This record gives sequence, structure tokens and C-alpha cells, in this order.
Amino acid sequence: MTRAALNTVVIYGGFDDLWPVNFRFFEEAAKLGDVLALLWSDDVIKKATGKTTKFPQEERLYLLESIRYIHKVIVINDVQPDALPTLPEFKPAIWVVDEQNDNAPKKAFSKANNIKYHVLKNDTLNRFPDYVPDLRKTVSSRKKVIVTGCYDWLHSGHVRFFEEVSEFGNLYVSIGSDKTIRELKGKGHPMFPQNQRRFVVQSIKYVKQAFVATGSGQLDAEQQIHQIRPDIYAVNEDGDRPEKREFCKANGIEYVVLKRLPKPGLPQRQSTTLRGF
Repeated sequence: MTRAALNTVVIYGGFDDLWPVNFRFFEEAAKLGDVLALLWSDDVIKKATGKTTKFPQEERLYLLESIRYIHKVIVINDVQPDALPTLPEFKPAIWVVDEQNDNAPKKAFSKANNIKYHVLKNDTLNRFPDYVPDLRKTVSSRKKVIVTGCYDWLHSGHVRFFEEVSEFGNLYVSIGSDKTIRELKGKGHPMFPQNQRRFVVQSIKYVKQAFVATGSGQLDAEQQIHQIRPDIYAVNEDGDRPEKREFCKANGIEYVVLKRLPKPGLPQRQSTTLRGF
């Protein structure tokens, strides 16, 4: 048996509406080996559930491929929900599911095919690890670039922004604290608490480090910026503010404004629309 076969951990489903707990699922699965995500196509989801997907296949594929815990993604066009498809190039060692998708037919299939069956418990997936950022100056041939934001519902537009910005250098992402987001956006915000938002952003492979800002207002990351000493502060058109421009000018930081464009072929996304408020 090849090394790939020994380490292949399969996860299986539509992955249509990813919440922070799903990213914890990916992380825990990756602790068991190289994660192969078998992604149901739009047609498969419609056939299996009778419902149209919230996010189209290409967008779901793009998101999964951006997650650092996932080794490979394959789109599956014909499925049995409680059995894994046959893929000659991959022999799964472990099938990982969460409690909501655990059932006897999956267990029976795994046993009959000599595949380990592993259930990730809700109490594990709902625990988000504490995190203390290390923002000390590091020696690198690459420039350092920082972006700031709320990232209350991570979507393909955010991922595309991270992808583009990471081309300038090592990417540091500052997450607005719950208190700051409430002050800037009003009652009911954020939808997800700061530790979950930070964890999700850190899960994206284009991000070197994500942290929660300790300040307030539009320049809530000022203290962390002084620690990181970035070469570039990048924003999209929606995030362009005079105070950010003045701060960068005063501190010798290049200020870059990018157009808010989706990945080619994908729809434009806004967190406000996805959250519904």
C-alpha cells in the first residue's frame, strides 16, 4: 500500500454553507492524515436533497481548495450518501464524519471495505483553541502586508482578496474585536464571535497569521501594526478610508487599494447579504 493510501482521510458531502464549526471539522480531520474532500456536484445535491445549492459548485470548490487543512478536492457526480465512491487513484484509510452525519450504514460500509470510521464529536468541534499571536519582527525575503476587517461570514470574495494580497508578501490579517464591530456596525453584530472569526481566517492557506485587534475604530489594529511593521497596508474599495491613508503616510507604509472583484467565473459576494442583516 502506498503512503498516500495510508494517509488518506476522506470527508464527503456538499459543503454548501460553511460555518466556523465546519472549519474545526477540517482541522480535526487533518490531524488524522491527508484530507481528501469528495465534493458533491450541484446535480448530486439536488438529487439527494431536492434543494438547489446556496453556493454553486465552482464556488464551493474554490473555497475548499483554499483551506489549509484540505490536501485535495475531487468533485463527485454520482453518489450514494452512505457509501464512498470507488476512486482507483485513492484508497481511503479513514472516513471521517461529524455526529450529525454518523449512521449505521456508513459504519457497515467502512467495516466491509476495511476503512477506519471516525466520528468527530460536537463538543470537540465547538471548542475553538485559545490563541496568542506572535507578532515579533521576523527575517524574511518577502515583504509583509496587512489587511483589516470584520470577516463575519467568510465567503469567496474574502478568499479572493486574501489570494490577491498574498502576492505582495506574507499576509497578516487583523480581525475586528466583537466590541469594535458592534460599535462600527450596530446592535446584532457580529454574527460570529471574534475567536471563531479569527480561526476561520487563519484556516485560509494564503494567510500567514490572523489575530484579533486590540484597539477600536477604523484603526483598531494600530498597536499590532507597529509590532508587525508591515511594508504594505492593503484594502479593497469598500475599506478605503482617509484615516487609513493618513496613518500609512505618517508611518511610511505603502497604501494599496484593490478593486473588489470576485474570482473569475464566481459571483460577487457580500457578508451583509449572506447574513441577512
